[in-house]
Amino acid sequence: MASRHTPSLTSLPRAPRDEESARVRHYIVTMGIRVVCFILMVAVTPYGWYTWVFGIAAAVLPYFAVVIANAGSDNKEPTAESPQMQLAPPSQEPVAPPAEQPRTITLHESRPLLDAQNDSAEGDDESSRE
Repeated sequence: MASRHTPSLTSLPRAPRDEESARVRHYIVTMGIRVVCFILMVAVTPYGWYTWVFGIAAAVLPYFAVVIANAGSDNKEPTAESPQMQLAPPSQEPVAPPAEQPRTITLHESRPLLDAQNDSAEGDDESSRE
């Protein structure tokens, strides 16, 4: 009977709907900060160094907002492991390989039977010629 493994709540990934809503929320907050920086850049007088800070923030924040909105979850997160699924510890005694007799393979070469008959036939022809 196959065992059914119920995943732990801590090992489950974040639901896609929750992940998407969090990314949209981060995007909206970042773009809201951009709008505030743009308004402060124009509205705060007298103009000074902080005007440049607000202007640079208003120009750069859209990039970060889009990067944060497009970044998905990292699938390389370590997952929780069940302590019940651990491997047994290795045995303390070393296991010796079984003793085997070495094998010796001996090859014997012999002339093919057909060649031996041809040689004897040629020898007969030579002796008959004499």
